[in-house]
Amino acid sequence: MTTWTKDELDRIEHADELSIAPRRDPGTLDPPTTIWVVRDGADLYVRAYRGRGGTWFRAARARHEGRISAGGVERDVTFVEVDDPAVNERLDAAYRGKYGRYSAEYVEPMVAGAARAATLKLVPR
Repeated sequence: MTTWTKDELDRIEHADELSIAPRRDPGTLDPPTTIWVVRDGADLYVRAYRGRGGTWFRAARARHEGRISAGGVERDVTFVEVDDPAVNERLDAAYRGKYGRYSAEYVEPMVAGAARAATLKLVPR
């Protein structure tokens, strides 16, 4: 398993949005969806605004792999589900810190139970 470079982490962390395309079948990607991304140390995380029933999230869970693009970085990734309360607390703070300039109408659902239950760590492949 590979790791993110410092440059990749910095560029993705500072990008407002990330494009995520779960892999459908070998060689086939779903159409990309634009979402928010946050960093926690040397790791990157995304959440599904609509929770576990969201289209891109269901597709990501089906094969656990896909491609992301943000800040000029494009990488194939493995999606790893996160169910660690301590990590989720840090990610809540990261979402509020990074996206707090947007309306609470968008930020608060990202730190609520449904989105927290749909948290994925992005692991480069």
